[in-house]
Amino acid sequence: MKRGPVVVVAAADAKLGDLLPRLGEGADVALREGRIFVGVRRASSPSEPIAAGDEVAMYTPRAAGVEAPRILFRSDDVVAVYKPADLATVADHHGRAGALAERVAGLAGVAPESLFATSRLDVGVSGVVLFATTEEARARLSRARKERCYRRHYVAIAARAPTPDAGLWTAPIGRDRDPRKRRAFGKDATEASTAYAVRRTTAQAALLAVEPETGRTHQIRVHASHAGCPLYGDRAYDGPVRTISERGAVIAVRRIALHAAWVEVPDRSAEPMRVEADVPDDLAAIWSTCGGDPSAWDLAWEPLGMDDRAAAT
Repeated sequence: MKRGPVVVVAAADAKLGDLLPRLGEGADVALREGRIFVGVRRASSPSEPIAAGDEVAMYTPRAAGVEAPRILFRSDDVVAVYKPADLATVADHHGRAGALAERVAGLAGVAPESLFATSRLDVGVSGVVLFATTEEARARLSRARKERCYRRHYVAIAARAPTPDAGLWTAPIGRDRDPRKRRAFGKDATEASTAYAVRRTTAQAALLAVEPETGRTHQIRVHASHAGCPLYGDRAYDGPVRTISERGAVIAVRRIALHAAWVEVPDRSAEPMRVEADVPDDLAAIWSTCGGDPSAWDLAWEPLGMDDRAAAT
């Protein structure tokens, strides 16, 4: 069972260091790892002032997963890596130590602060992440995103097929009442566009190829749920968290069935550069359990064309 944070409330104005003993054993380590927050602010020093009534929370470290991240490609200004589903891309409430950026810095032999994630994948989602290692690369890839030349191709397993079987999801995305979530037509909603196509279906699932054209938080997950085809394992957006094998066994789905299969961006000479990450075993197992043929992944890998976008919704 997941354990929540340890929370204490300051009774009077103080320094953070005065409250650390009240958080319990390991608070000093948690502070160094970035797992202590004052309200929504990550704490960094015992000397930070704390006001009376402030909530100070200490979060647990993220548990180590079975899969390890790996470098897929490296140039003099870009590092492309495979992110396992159970990692955060950058430091979250569970600290820096288990985050992808920290792990990649170790693999690449560079300082963590020299890495800039040009896109992020949610915890529960696997696939390709590109890190810029220079300001020029950061600016180039940021410009590519604005000009929609930063192409991200995902494969996903939905609970059912959307209607029509190809097109654009264009519901604007805003904030939900739950600050951890987003919602179609939510508060302060902004433009969002996701191209999709159904590649194969079974009695239990649909295998989708998906390409977001904008970059909103949780965009694919929100759009799929809003379209009536939530993704397997996506508890936050009403996705099923178990499936049934052909033998009748109930199988828990422990990750979100979404994978960044490949990313294509312009390199320094403006030529397209594509980096791919194979389908991980846990995602392949979900599809197989749903009765899917493994050969369908090849079709799901194919880029979406104008015909796929024609049946817009």
